[in-house]
Amino acid sequence: MKRVVVTGCGVVSPVGVGKGLFWDSLLKGKSGVGKITHFDAAEFDSQIAGEVNDFTPPSFFSSKDNRRTPRFVQFALKAAEEALAESGIDLERIDPYQIGTIIGSGVGSLETIEKEHKVLLERGPKKLSPFMIPMLITNEAPGHVAIHFGLKGVNFCTVTACASGAHAIGEAYRTVAQGKALAMVCGGTEACIVPLGVGGFCALKALSKRNNEPQRASRPFDKERDGFIMAEGAGIIVLEEFEHASKRGAHIYCELSGYGATCDAYHITAPDPEGGAAIKSMSDAMREAGVSSQENIYINAHGTSTQLNDKMETKAIKSVFGTRAKEIPISSIKSMTGHTLGAAGAIEFIACCLALENKIIPPTINYENPDPECDLDYTPNEALNFEGEVALSNSLGFGGHNASLLVKKIK
Repeated sequence: MKRVVVTGCGVVSPVGVGKGLFWDSLLKGKSGVGKITHFDAAEFDSQIAGEVNDFTPPSFFSSKDNRRTPRFVQFALKAAEEALAESGIDLERIDPYQIGTIIGSGVGSLETIEKEHKVLLERGPKKLSPFMIPMLITNEAPGHVAIHFGLKGVNFCTVTACASGAHAIGEAYRTVAQGKALAMVCGGTEACIVPLGVGGFCALKALSKRNNEPQRASRPFDKERDGFIMAEGAGIIVLEEFEHASKRGAHIYCELSGYGATCDAYHITAPDPEGGAAIKSMSDAMREAGVSSQENIYINAHGTSTQLNDKMETKAIKSVFGTRAKEIPISSIKSMTGHTLGAAGAIEFIACCLALENKIIPPTINYENPDPECDLDYTPNEALNFEGEVALSNSLGFGGHNASLLVKKIK
């Protein structure tokens, strides 16, 4: 097995477009949640979301590209452009079949579905756009990235709800570790803050109704949490075989050395309250990385701000780390970004990489009312200096999909 390292990161998020602005906002505890502006949400139970309001298309886009490329794909291209530029990898000098693309998305383009369904009903089937299908399907994100950058290696899309981005990174890690690629562009992207998306999650009773206090609405592990906040964005990273990265003098953030993936096999939306599969996912990632429960570790929790998830994840962490659980710094950046669904695992993985490199942990903001069933150290409200060398990121999706990614400082 080859060693796998992170050499580039790109972010599109509600708290900032670009890795630097994203990280600065997290450390300041800045919320990206506000009133929905993409459409009139007055009739919806939840009227708030984490929107990307300062987004400009990728630098290489024409006006035609902008019209024909759905928002979730534009996010992926923008983040990939940043990640590849930052990695410094010379695509002209690498065999294109030695670099692949795996990018996850939970939904694809609901915006396209809404728009074209209206055309079908009002104007008939002959007026449907010939770009409808390629605009709405989830695999167009890795497809577009590969086409633009000329990446001819393995290419596919993971669709595992909130774990999509994490699974994409995990599978890309496996690809490089097994010697099937020298590098991979991977992560997650999502853009479904549209009436159908928000309405669907409202119908599930999954979203916060704290409409008058949008920036205080996402409150993972807080006793007064009442649901998650829908958000949009993308996180893309460049994974690279360690020796290849070292030889070309690349900047290395950290080493990705453990990946666990399991399924609750319990319920279509609710997590298994005993957290058995989440426990196994974390344990498998740690075992593969050779990390014991005694090491100084940071956990970036899935932490959705829902009653069931936060309670179960706390229980799972206690099971994995035993008496040490209360000593471990944990945080959920969803308190600031909201829940970016299929992009969340990738964006949060990037936060782990930056936490190790900068020796500081972003906080869980809006933590005000301790919950007796969520009684660990969630890094409340202020960033925390951290001298540890290990970070673990959890992603737990609808359908019972679990993924855990473990990174270590490079040695």
